[in-house]
Amino acid sequence: MDIDESAVRKSGGIFGRGWWCLKALPGRFIDNMVEFAHKVEKLGKDDPRRITHSIKVGLTLSLVSLLYYCRPIYGGFGSSTMSAILTVVVVFEFSVGATLGKGFNRALATFLAGALGFGAHHLATLAGDKGHPAILWFFIFLLAAVASFVRFFPGIKARYDYGVLMFILTFCLVSVSGYREDEILELAHKRVSTIAIGCLTCVIMSIFVFPVWAGLDLHKLIAHNIEKQADFLQGFGELYFGTKRDMDMSWLHGYRSVLNSMTAEEAMANFARWEPAHGKFRFGHPWKQYLKISGMTRQCAYRLEALSNSITSEMKKPSEFKKIITLSCMEISIELGKALQEISSAIKNMTYPFTVSTHIVNAKTAAEDLHRALEGITLNNTNILDDVMPAVSVTSLLLEIIECTKNIAESVKVLACLAKFKGADLAILPEKQTRRLLRSGNIKPHHAENDSTHALIIEYAPSAMVE
Repeated sequence: MDIDESAVRKSGGIFGRGWWCLKALPGRFIDNMVEFAHKVEKLGKDDPRRITHSIKVGLTLSLVSLLYYCRPIYGGFGSSTMSAILTVVVVFEFSVGATLGKGFNRALATFLAGALGFGAHHLATLAGDKGHPAILWFFIFLLAAVASFVRFFPGIKARYDYGVLMFILTFCLVSVSGYREDEILELAHKRVSTIAIGCLTCVIMSIFVFPVWAGLDLHKLIAHNIEKQADFLQGFGELYFGTKRDMDMSWLHGYRSVLNSMTAEEAMANFARWEPAHGKFRFGHPWKQYLKISGMTRQCAYRLEALSNSITSEMKKPSEFKKIITLSCMEISIELGKALQEISSAIKNMTYPFTVSTHIVNAKTAAEDLHRALEGITLNNTNILDDVMPAVSVTSLLLEIIECTKNIAESVKVLACLAKFKGADLAILPEKQTRRLLRSGNIKPHHAENDSTHALIIEYAPSAMVE
């Protein structure tokens, strides 16, 4: 006969409930451990580099901690050896750029704050016992206020915020310390040396042992985001206009990750600017241009979100108006998908997207055919609210996406020229040769302007490619 456990617990009072909770502890513990093991497994499978990074941090800390067991080194640095360990804990980040940025900030802030703190301490000492507190108070107030205000500048906040915080902390510790000047100099020398050791160990381990490049991650992320939008557009027409029902729907919501990727992209671009040249990425790679491309990609994703909403709300039998615009709208959707796919492939392979303009032109041609079809439509016996307005909304969004795709393509062409992608040298011609080809009618010029570079980007006609 079955017994209700909740009834037994209630009838047993406090001791009964306690006994049942005690009996349930092993089972709950096992369940929690199994759930935790699944989370660990998923975390490692999503990005195996996380496991490598954890091992690198442990190895770096163990190497730096050897300073304690090396008597000649420990005798020279004393208790300041702890600064090296703290530096590794604070500075070692997941990517090379983040590690370099934090290491540079910590080393520079420690050096500047130590020098200024020693100077403030020296001036306060010259003022005597009465003037000493007043001068120290003035310098601490002045530098802390100025440094805190500087943190509000976007450029400083993005790249040097950690350094400014360390500057304030180190300056206050040095300036108000009760040591004599010779003791402060000795302490500053030990602290700077141990921090330099910690930073250098982190940098070497980060760069030369399974490095994680933030720039490469940003490069792949931008290409992948554009590819997701291409998949959506290539599948949208067939689904919305009902030409094909049995299809894989994995592409339907993939673009949504683009809407929430701005913070990650900005962080990666900031870290990438600290990184040295690696792989195909030269020194001074135009990382800011990636953010411009991501901003335009995000604008396109908002329109795809509206198209996705129209899919869920408009899945009934196609109206006559919808049948008329089907071919043109599907052509626009497919050509835009091909254009974005071409752009994504060009970014992945670091090549100039020569053929993307062909798909954009085809989409514009389909838009013109759609415009002519709409001019000849009569709306007799047609429910405008239910049949016409939803389809018109989709059509308007597709026309807007044409302009978004064109902007993305132009930005990627600028990136290709600035980063010297393969084939980009063919797109930038000397002025005399450009004028000669313009007169012959073999090329169509598009001017691309960047903050520091002006490039004349050329889209080759087939005859120019043969030459």
